[in-house]
Amino acid sequence: MKVEVLTTPDCSNCSILEKMLDEMGVSYDVIDVTEKPEYLKKYPIFTAPGLVVNEKLAFTGIPNKKELATKLESTG
Repeated sequence: MKVEVLTTPDCSNCSILEKMLDEMGVSYDVIDVTEKPEYLKKYPIFTAPGLVVNEKLAFTGIPNKKELATKLESTG
């Protein structure tokens, strides 16, 4: 399972999502969309963070832990 967190500089919500993933033991890559704008073309997020699982946008913003766990289990 490939997990990516789409972030922007100084995104406090992004660190919350990263902490949730850390607590769940999920490995992920952090992608700063200001440095890699091609990600915005592929995943048009209007708020950060964006969570991409197996190259599909799963969430924008912060999901609750139950939603996040369900989404990760269904795609894992």
